[in-house]
Amino acid sequence: MSYCPECEAAIDEEFEDLGEIVSCPECGVELEVISIDPVEFDLAPIDDEDSEDEDWDEDEESHDEEYDKEDDY
Repeated sequence: MSYCPECEAAIDEEFEDLGEIVSCPECGVELEVISIDPVEFDLAPIDDEDSEDEDWDEDEESHDEEYDKEDDY
């Protein structure tokens, strides 16, 4: 039996692949299988937030450029 590193809920499942992403049945956090024997988890890497931050920065820069152009009039 293994446990969620976030809420310590027992997760009684068998996993075959390292790197597999699963959700904790108790708290819903995404976990990555980091060991098979014994089964161990770590919090799954979060790529979506990084890309959202980059998109936001790009949008902010383009908005600033448009604002600067308006000031030139």
